[in-house]
Amino acid sequence: MTAIKHALQRDIFTPNDERLLSIVNVCKAGKKKKNCFLCATVTTERPVQVKVVKVKKSDKGDCYKRQVAWALRDLAVVDAKDAIKESPEFDLHFEKIYKWVASSTAEKNAFISCIWKLNQRYLRKKIDFVNVSSQLLEELPKVTEESVPSGENQSVTGGDEESVDEYQELNAREEQDIEIMMEGCEYAISNAEAFAEKLSRELQVLDGANIQSIMASEKQVNILMKLLDEALKEVDQIELKLTSYEEMLQSVKEQMDQISESNHLIHLSNTNTVKLLSELEFLVNHMVLAKGHLNALMDAELASSRGIEACTSAADALLQCMNVALQPGHDMLSAVKSQQLFFVSLRENFARKLASHLNNVFVQQFTQALLQLYNRPYFLSVPGHDQSSTLAQHSVELSLPNHHPFHRDLLRYAKLMEWLKSTDYGKYEGLTKNYMDYLSRLYEREIKDFFEVVKIKMTGTTKESKKFATLPRKESAVKQETESLHGSSGKLTGSTSSLNKLSVQSSGSRRSQSSSLLDMGNMSASDLDVADRTKFDKIFEQVLSELEPLCLAEQDFISKFFKLQQHQSMPGTMIEAEDLDGGTLTRQYNSSVPLPVSSEKDMIRQMMIKIFRCIEPELNNLIALGDKIDSFNSLYMLVKMSHHVWTAQNVDPASFLSTTLGNVLVTVKRNFDKCISNQIRQMEEVKISKKSKVGILPFVTEFEEFAGLAESIFKNAERRGDLDKAYTKLIRGVFVNVEKVANESQKTPRDVVMMENFHHIFATLSRLKISCLEAEKKEAKQKYTDHLQSYVIYSLGQPLEKLNHFFEGVEARVAQGIREEEVSYQLAFNKQELRKVIKEYPGKEVKKGLDNLYKKVDKHLCEEENLLQVVWHSMQDEFIRQYKHFEGLIARCYPGSGVTMEFTIQDILDYFSSIAQSH
Repeated sequence: MTAIKHALQRDIFTPNDERLLSIVNVCKAGKKKKNCFLCATVTTERPVQVKVVKVKKSDKGDCYKRQVAWALRDLAVVDAKDAIKESPEFDLHFEKIYKWVASSTAEKNAFISCIWKLNQRYLRKKIDFVNVSSQLLEELPKVTEESVPSGENQSVTGGDEESVDEYQELNAREEQDIEIMMEGCEYAISNAEAFAEKLSRELQVLDGANIQSIMASEKQVNILMKLLDEALKEVDQIELKLTSYEEMLQSVKEQMDQISESNHLIHLSNTNTVKLLSELEFLVNHMVLAKGHLNALMDAELASSRGIEACTSAADALLQCMNVALQPGHDMLSAVKSQQLFFVSLRENFARKLASHLNNVFVQQFTQALLQLYNRPYFLSVPGHDQSSTLAQHSVELSLPNHHPFHRDLLRYAKLMEWLKSTDYGKYEGLTKNYMDYLSRLYEREIKDFFEVVKIKMTGTTKESKKFATLPRKESAVKQETESLHGSSGKLTGSTSSLNKLSVQSSGSRRSQSSSLLDMGNMSASDLDVADRTKFDKIFEQVLSELEPLCLAEQDFISKFFKLQQHQSMPGTMIEAEDLDGGTLTRQYNSSVPLPVSSEKDMIRQMMIKIFRCIEPELNNLIALGDKIDSFNSLYMLVKMSHHVWTAQNVDPASFLSTTLGNVLVTVKRNFDKCISNQIRQMEEVKISKKSKVGILPFVTEFEEFAGLAESIFKNAERRGDLDKAYTKLIRGVFVNVEKVANESQKTPRDVVMMENFHHIFATLSRLKISCLEAEKKEAKQKYTDHLQSYVIYSLGQPLEKLNHFFEGVEARVAQGIREEEVSYQLAFNKQELRKVIKEYPGKEVKKGLDNLYKKVDKHLCEEENLLQVVWHSMQDEFIRQYKHFEGLIARCYPGSGVTMEFTIQDILDYFSSIAQSH
C-alpha cells in the first residue's frame, strides 16, 4: 500500500498541487469486483480545497488514472453500516449514494477517520457520520510509517498537515523589505555565512546608536525640569496680581448691580408702553371704519355700478370690523362697546336700505317682464289668408322669454346678498321669499301662454269665431299689480289676489281657446300621416329644449345670487321653518353652525319647485293632449323625454330639472304602456265578417305600422329596453289573436288565415330585423310553412280517389305479409282491375279537376299577400309526389305488366302551368 501511495502522489496528485492524506482500496457493492482507490486529498495552495478522488488502474498498463473527483463539501452522509461489528462496507452520500466495500476494515476506519478530521478542520461538522464508532471519531489518525518520498518533501500524516497549517505567508511589505535587503547583498544566496556576519555587524551598530540616544535624552530631561520650575514661579506671581485685581473690582460690581436694577425698571416701563401702544393701534386699525366706507354705507347709493362696488367694499370692511377677534378684556372698554354699538346700528340701517332697494329692483323687473309678456305677439295676421287656415302657418316662433338681462342686472348685487346672508339672515330670507313670489307668478304666466301656443300648434285648428292678433297692453292692470307689490316693509302685500285677477283678465280668452282645443274629438292614428307625427315630435322637442335652458339658467342664477353653494355662517340662535307650497325654506339664526351643503341643495330645489310649480302640470297636460291626438305620439315623447332626463341626470341627478322631468317621464311611460295595452285590447276585440274573406288581419297591419314607426323613433335611444318589452307583448298578442280569428273563421279556411297572416308577420320581421324578436320570426316562419303544407294537403286531397283507394288496398295486402310481386294474383287487385281504375282517369279529367281546384284556392286566398302562385306550386309538388308513389307501386307489384298511367309527369307540369296562365 505504501508503494501505491507513493506512485499515486508522484504521478497524479503532485502535478495538480495536491497532497494525498488517506487511501482505501475498494470495489462497488453487489457487482463484479473491479478494484479502485478512494483518495482523500488537499490542495497545497490556499484556500485549501478538500476532495475525494476515485483512482483506477489503467487497462493498458500499470499506471493509474484519475477517474472522478468529488468536493468534500458535497458529501452529505458517511454511513459505516455498523458501529459495533466490523464490516468493510460503507456508503458515501454525494448527489447520489455510492456503496463501497473496502479491502479491509482497518483501511475503511482509517479513511473514515481522515474524512472526519478534514470535516472538523475545514467544514465545521457539516457531514453526518452514521453508524460510526464514537471512539473512532474522537481519536486522531495515527502517524503511519508510510510516507511520501523525501524528494517530494511532503508527508501524508495528520501531524504534517498541522505543521503545514502553522506556516504563515509573508505579507507584501515584508516581501518588499526582504527584496531590498537582498538587492543590497547580492552574495546573500551564494555566501550565507558572509551575509549573516554583515547583518550581525549592522545590528551591533544599531545597538550602540540606541544607547547613545538614551544617554542624550537624560540631559534634555534635566533642562526641561529647570524650565518647569521657572514657569511655576511666574504662575505664582500672576496669581498674586489677579488677587489684587479682584479686590479692586469688588467695589465696581456693587455699583454695576445698582445700575442693572435701574435699567430693568426702565425696560419694564418701556415694554408696557409698547404693549399699550400695540393694543391701541390694533383697536384703531381694526375697529375704525374708513371715512369713504362710512359715507358709502350711510348714503347707500345702489343704483349705479360704481355705487354698488363702493357699498360692497364698505360692507366687507364693516363685517371685518365687527368680526375682529378681540383680546380678553377689550370688550370691557367703553370705547370698544360704543364702537360696536355704532357698527350694529350702521349694519342694520344699511341692511334695511339694501333689502328695500333689492325688493324695488324685483318689482321693477317683474313689471318690465309683465309688459313684455303682454306685448308679445302670439299670432300675426297674414295677408291673403283667411282665418280658417291652419294656425301653424300664422304662428310666431315658439320660444320662451329670455331672463338673462334681468339675471345680469341682479348679479351685480350677489356679493351684497352674500353679506346680507352673513349679517342679517331675516332680511335675506325675506328677499328670498319675495323673489320666489314674484318669479313664480311671472313664470306661471309665461309658461302657460307658451303651452297654449304649443297646444294650438299641435292641433293646427281653432274655432273660426276666434281671431288672434297682437294682445293689447294691460297698462292699468300692470300698474295696479306693481302698486300692490310695494309695502312698508318691502314684502308682498295683497299681491296674490291682484295677480290672480290680472291673470283672469289677460288670459281668459286664451284659456277658453285651449279648453276648446282639448274638447276636440278623438283622432285615431289612421287619420294622421307621418308628417303630422314628425310635426308633433319637433314641437315636443322644441318645448323640452326651451324649458331645459330656462330651468338651468334660473337655477344657476339662484345659486350664484343667493350664494347657496358656499359654507356660510348664519347669525342668531333660533331655527324656524316656513311652508312654501310644497317646499320648506329653512332659516337658521346660528352664527356658529354653517349651513350644510345638502341643506343648501335642498333650498335650491325648494326654490325651484316654488318658482316653476306650473311646469310639471303643464307638461302632463301637453302629454295628455299629444296622446289624445295620436296614441303613437307616446313613442316620440318617451324617446325625447328619456334623452332629456338622461342629460339632466348627468349634470345633477338631484336637481329640480332632473326630478321634474323624471316625474313626467313616469307619466309618459304609463301612456306608452297604455298604448300597448290598447293595441292588445283592440286585437282581442276584432270581429271578422262571416260573408267575406279574412285576408290580412287589421291588427297584423297595425303591428307592422307600429314596428316600422318604433324602429325609426327608437334608433339609438336610451329606452330601447321598454320598446323590446312592448314588442314581446304585442307579438304574443298578435300570435294568439291570429289563431283565435283563424279558429272562428267560417268563410276562409283556418290554414289560409294562419298561412297568410304568419307569412306577413315573417316578412315584416325579416324586413325590420328586430333583434329581440328573432325567436318569434322563426316561429312565424315555422307556422307559415306548417299551415301552407296543411292547406295544400287538405285542398288537394286525393284527386285520383279510386286509384288511391285501389293502391291503399295493395299496401294493406303487403302489410299483411303478401309479397309485392304476388299481389297481382289477388282477385280484387289483379292487372285487369288495375287497368279499369286507370282508365277512369284520363288526362282531360285530371286537368278539369285541377282547374276546379285552382278556382277554389283563388277564392280562399287574398290579393294583398299574393300567395296564390306559392300555394299552386306546392300543390303541383304534392300531386307529383302522389303520382311517383303510384308508379313505384305499379313497378314493384306488377312487374312486366306494361300497365302505366294515361298521363305523365310532363303532362302534370303542363296542366298546372296552363291553368295558372289562363287565370
